[in-house]
Amino acid sequence: MNDVNLVEIARRFERKQATGAVALATESAPLADGWMAFGGVGAYVNKSCGYGYDREVTGAELDALVDFFSSRGVEPKAELSPFTPPALLRGLADRGFVLREFETVLYRPLRAGAGRASQGQGAPAGLRIERVDPSDEVAVRRFVEVANSGFVPEGEAMPEVFFELGLKGARAPNTDSFVAWLEGVAVGAGGCESSEGLTSLFGTSVLPAYRRRGIQQALISARLERGLERGSDLAAIMSAPGIPTERNAMRMGFQMAYSRAVLVKPGAGLVPSP
Repeated sequence: MNDVNLVEIARRFERKQATGAVALATESAPLADGWMAFGGVGAYVNKSCGYGYDREVTGAELDALVDFFSSRGVEPKAELSPFTPPALLRGLADRGFVLREFETVLYRPLRAGAGRASQGQGAPAGLRIERVDPSDEVAVRRFVEVANSGFVPEGEAMPEVFFELGLKGARAPNTDSFVAWLEGVAVGAGGCESSEGLTSLFGTSVLPAYRRRGIQQALISARLERGLERGSDLAAIMSAPGIPTERNAMRMGFQMAYSRAVLVKPGAGLVPSP
């Protein structure tokens, strides 16, 4: 893909991040050409993103960003691509925002056979990937439990807000959920959302005893195939830098598109969001 336009990939992916957060949130509000979302204290959808592409973000709008989150008791959060206008960065810095972390966004074009071409590399014999019926309550709850298991410390209970957001996401119209089965055990799970030609892969976990056996790659393959079935021409995945998700995606033909910066404004009594 020699003529790749990384700015356009960022525009598409960041818009999807924004609209996806709004779909799961309990409260939201537009912010310039993007959105702010709130799903409760401790919710991973507490964020603002997708703005700064089509027009300037005013100082009044940045003040509204701060108030939207702080009035709800959580740290204001801004998630930005490297294509963010310098004036927007200055405006956030002037209001006390600081860098918390980076996230890697990877992409790959989708063409016929994209998933099958890599499927099964190193996967254990008997591994089965099944798409979850969103009307099957038991199957949906099992998916959420497995898919979210890698995002909480081993041995700790999953926060209720994580579970509820996971259920809501798994039932969303353009979302597909997959579970990996081996010897009768649900050993891994991951989801994807497809719209406007972009399939975004998210929420992938493999149980500790079954890691490093090709299961995450098999889950990626299934979702790439599903993206093609839904008419997407591009797939994207977001990961913390240097973790197995990033490495598995690159083995499956993904390339780095850009690093996202996550900025927050700490304050007394404001709870950080995941």
